[in-house]
Amino acid sequence: MKVGVLDYGVGNLGSVCRALEGVNATPVLVDRAVDMHLNDCLILPGVGNFVDCARLLREGGWMDALRDEVLGYGRPLLGVCVGMQLLADAGMEGAGPDQPDGTAGLGFIPGRVEHLGSLGCRLRLPHVGWNSITNRSPRDGLFAHVPDGTDFYFVHSYAFVPHSPEDVLATTDYGAPVTAAVRRGHVWGTQFHPEKSSRAGAQVLRNFLAGPQC
Repeated sequence: MKVGVLDYGVGNLGSVCRALEGVNATPVLVDRAVDMHLNDCLILPGVGNFVDCARLLREGGWMDALRDEVLGYGRPLLGVCVGMQLLADAGMEGAGPDQPDGTAGLGFIPGRVEHLGSLGCRLRLPHVGWNSITNRSPRDGLFAHVPDGTDFYFVHSYAFVPHSPEDVLATTDYGAPVTAAVRRGHVWGTQFHPEKSSRAGAQVLRNFLAGPQC
């Protein structure tokens, strides 16, 4: 199975590719938006700042191409960390008087990305480290063979708040409830890094790739 890892100018691609190889997939670094259709599934990584990642997607022609590929052709997509946040309508990172509605995302899963502090978190930020997750949608296969309470590795200061609770697959607690995974149709996202989450992360990747959507 060929899994396109979107190389739009952010880091962390090597660890994603190694994790995919570890679950017997064939990762392909896709550095041109027009080449996405050559793969069975897509992974959208993201590290750092929502604004910067969204800008790179826009400038590289990825925004419209992703909408065509995912919404038009039904290509399965997994967003990771900021890649999950980019699935939202908008991110509030960097929002101010001149941009009160934040920065536009892909809009695949309705919702906004909010600062953890605005969600009630009073713990040290960014949230870096291992936190246990609670599966909110046991019938979805993304967490098959992953027990409730399993730890995953997080690095973030912002969190996705979907408009519909039905789009939330899993949550974690970091001084406030935090969305850990989302799904709408054939679009998934994880706030944690599966490629850095040991055996549990490998199982999540394996489940994504084993689903009928791929």
